[in-house]
Amino acid sequence: MDQASAPPPRERHMLGGRSATIDPRADAVRADLADIRLADRVFAPHYAAPLPMTMRVAGPLRETREADSPVLAQLAGGDPFEVLELTRRFAWGIAPNARLVGYVDASALGIGD
Repeated sequence: MDQASAPPPRERHMLGGRSATIDPRADAVRADLADIRLADRVFAPHYAAPLPMTMRVAGPLRETREADSPVLAQLAGGDPFEVLELTRRFAWGIAPNARLVGYVDASALGIGD
């Protein structure tokens, strides 16, 4: 094989240093998904870019999808919400004003009206 057709040398990456400290209430990281902005700090099977949306109506930011889940914050109509995962009923993401990660009802974002 001549030098012109040889594959480029492989880069090697080593894990080193301390692990990043992650706060799941403030850093959008789950076992299956993470905010793409955290890719330099955490490993996840999938990353999502935040979709900026606005709360159409006031609603709770909850810890989980469950209706009886603890409320982390009460979001007002007009508040920003960065969606990382959207299902028919819920959106998971970041409430930047509250600096918290959680779930909101998708209808509060005007989805599924």
